[in-house]
Amino acid sequence: MYAVIETGGKQYRVTPGQSLEVETLPGDVGAQVEFSRVLAIADGDAVKAGSAVGSARVTATIKAHGRGEKTIVFKFKRKKQYRRTQGHRQNFTRVEVSEILA
Repeated sequence: MYAVIETGGKQYRVTPGQSLEVETLPGDVGAQVEFSRVLAIADGDAVKAGSAVGSARVTATIKAHGRGEKTIVFKFKRKKQYRRTQGHRQNFTRVEVSEILA
């Protein structure tokens, strides 16, 4: 069984017991979080999507908060003596999916 959820402007395919990194969520480590924006649910060959999903939701537990790998942003214009370097580290929340409630 799996579900497709949306959080932080991104879509994720999740299964019970799976751990994934999503955009930063409010809450402390160990807190329960619920994803109510479920786009599709599949159980074997039966797939429900759109309005057929109804009030399905996915519950998960917050395992950690952290920051991702550093990304370097480098801007350069030749012959103009223009160079700019900037680094960026995106915040994330690691969650473990507990169950999918259809």
